[in-house]
Amino acid sequence: MAKLNARDEARRAAREVDGNNRADYSEALERGLLVLTAFDHTEQRLTQAQLARKLELPRATVRRALLTLTHLGYVIPDDKAYRLGPKVLALASAYLTTNPVSHVLQPVCDSLAEEFQASCTAAVLDGAAAVMIARALPRHALPIGQGIGFQVPATRSALGLVLLSGLDEERRHRHLVAHSGLDDAALVALEAKIAEVATAGHAYVAHDVEAGFHSTAVPLRRWDGTAIAALNVGTSVERLSEREMHERVLPALRETADKLQSQLV
Repeated sequence: MAKLNARDEARRAAREVDGNNRADYSEALERGLLVLTAFDHTEQRLTQAQLARKLELPRATVRRALLTLTHLGYVIPDDKAYRLGPKVLALASAYLTTNPVSHVLQPVCDSLAEEFQASCTAAVLDGAAAVMIARALPRHALPIGQGIGFQVPATRSALGLVLLSGLDEERRHRHLVAHSGLDDAALVALEAKIAEVATAGHAYVAHDVEAGFHSTAVPLRRWDGTAIAALNVGTSVERLSEREMHERVLPALRETADKLQSQLV
């Protein structure tokens, strides 16, 4: 059996901490899904060798996953490389059509985007990323690759910091150990920053994800107070100043989150 790399060791350790039976966990399925998520708007075509390097998996493992995904229609051979097939849209469609949160949040994003002439996004935490489940841009065509399903780094974005602040300290620590890749000193500093976000009830980030762009985000809580998503407004620093983000946008986000709580289950 091949030796596990550091990432897989961390995942296996996390499963053991969570109390899951290792015998019930399908690493083959996990690695097949990792292959699917390796593609993005900057790497639309990948070879077996590129996927193996990117995922730190044996080429034989990647080859088996690609053959299976090709047979099922989720990836398509393209010369000596592979690209995602249209069938992957069925996975996103199933999530969006069965998730009532997305239905509730999209009209809210549309309204806030129009009010502030800025992007408005709702996201959930997925590993190292905040994944958009609703998004609106005012009077602009939505850029390909930056709509629903687009990801931003959880530890550097307002959305992600708010989502991480919704975890209790123990779960947050385990999550960051598994997904951040930081050394001990950096991890302590990040946990302190997230604790400040939890206390403040919002996050403000400027220039970290994209130069010249800033955003503020608040948690979205369901009826029992559990944080399940985050909502933000983001724009260029020229369109809205930092002061406007704090004095105009943040109160609107908080008011919206309060109104939504009874609708989120």
